[in-house]
Amino acid sequence: MALAMTDQSWAVHAACSDTDPDALFVRGAAQRQVRQMCFSCPVRIECLADALDSGMTFGVWGGLTERERRALMRRYPNERNWYLRLTEGQDPVATDLRNGRIPRMTNR
Repeated sequence: MALAMTDQSWAVHAACSDTDPDALFVRGAAQRQVRQMCFSCPVRIECLADALDSGMTFGVWGGLTERERRALMRRYPNERNWYLRLTEGQDPVATDLRNGRIPRMTNR
């Protein structure tokens, strides 16, 4: 079981905090628009870590779709602290995410 972040005060600083929540749970091409908002968000990493820690299965969180988050969780099945991995990890996935790039997830 993942250890969810208990302090979610970051959410008030989210670029989407004044957005209708339904706008974040879209499919297909509409996800690109949501991503644009995410990648300009000052708390994108906190949002993504929270979604991964809590196992969010729908919507765009921290700039990643549900499919991308599932791939990330498959790649690191035993991760217990996503915030630490995303902010301090030296692997290419963490580095890409910190630098505002969508990581390439290949099957290994």
